[in-house]
Amino acid sequence: MLYSKAAEYAIQAMIYLAEHEGNSLSMVATIAKQYQIPQQYLAKIIQTLTKHGLVESYRGRGGGLKLAKPANDITLLQIVHAIDGPPPEQEQCVIGLDVCSDEAECPLHNEWTHIKSLIRDTLEHQSLAKLAEGMRTKRQELADLLRGSKAAK
Repeated sequence: MLYSKAAEYAIQAMIYLAEHEGNSLSMVATIAKQYQIPQQYLAKIIQTLTKHGLVESYRGRGGGLKLAKPANDITLLQIVHAIDGPPPEQEQCVIGLDVCSDEAECPLHNEWTHIKSLIRDTLEHQSLAKLAEGMRTKRQELADLLRGSKAAK
């Protein structure tokens, strides 16, 4: 897995907030229900995202959540790092060896180094706005498919 389950939930919550950007504040319970995330767990994730300046949280009546900055200015890498932290300085070997470096390579070292670089670049250049737009498109395509299958019956 590229990142933890908590980071996956954080990404889903952030996509929800991006899709509702400019609307009224969103509630943790609503997001949790939409993505089938345990509500208390999501509340803790939102606290972390707030601490990292990605989400603004308002308490009390009329409170809720919104993005702390435009969705275009938030990357997937920022979300993952907020939840999972940055990668360790001493990278771990992909096959579990004690020593794996450019000087003492494991059999997968060069390939894994390239893959890690591609993953990092993808996460760094994928904006939340682009993900939200992709989700809107996917939902529309699924709705169109359902309408087509119902019409065929």
